[in-house]
Parts: sequence; structure tokens; C-alpha cells
Amino acid sequence: MSDMQRLSIIVASCDGARFYAALETGIAAAALGRPARLFLQGEAAALLRTPVTFAGDGAREAVGQPGLAALIAEAMAMDVDLFVCQSGIALAGMTANDLVPQVRAAGLVSFLADARADDRLLVY
Repeated sequence: MSDMQRLSIIVASCDGARFYAALETGIAAAALGRPARLFLQGEAAALLRTPVTFAGDGAREAVGQPGLAALIAEAMAMDVDLFVCQSGIALAGMTANDLVPQVRAAGLVSFLADARADDRLLVY
């Protein structure tokens, strides 16, 4: 376990650009040796529906950046933990089978209960 402060990120809206930025932030933290985790709250859960799509993918891929699905895979490969709101899954009309594999369903209370005293919290 890293002795650096963990970064806990909450994505609070169903906005692909904000989720992309949150993933980039988590990946950057992980690259620096800082543990990171993301929680998609409420309607943001829909961003993890498979197949993952994002209106900004074309523009990003045209300049050599990964699309959202590839960025999610990169985050997971770098041990950035992804959690999705159980209520949000229901709000989006999804089940756990509709989610990107390896994403864990959780509640905001359990996500925050697992926070350490020295965690840094960001909300996108």
C-alpha cells in the first residue's frame, strides 16, 4: 500500500466530459503512486453502461487520445477502483449485468465510510 494520500473522486452528474476528466485525474494520481478510486453517483451510473460511448470520443481519438472505453480500461489497469451508485443503476434502468466488468456497485454511504482520514476528496 502506498503511503501517499488516497484520492477519492465522486462523479456527480451524467456528463461524459466530467467523467473523462475524473478518470484522467485518477490515472495521473495512480501514475504518481497515489491510490485512487472513483464513485459514480446517481444518474452518472449510466456512463458505465456497456457498450461505453461518449460524444467526445471522435474528437479525442482524432488527436491521439483514448476514447472513454479505453480510458476506463487504462484506469482499471492502473488499479484505479471504480464504484457505481446502486440507486443510480436503478435510475438508469440498468442491472449489474449492464455495467463495465470489474466495476463494483456501492452506496455513497459505504464509499464515504471507507474513506480514510487523510483521503483527498474531489467532486466532478
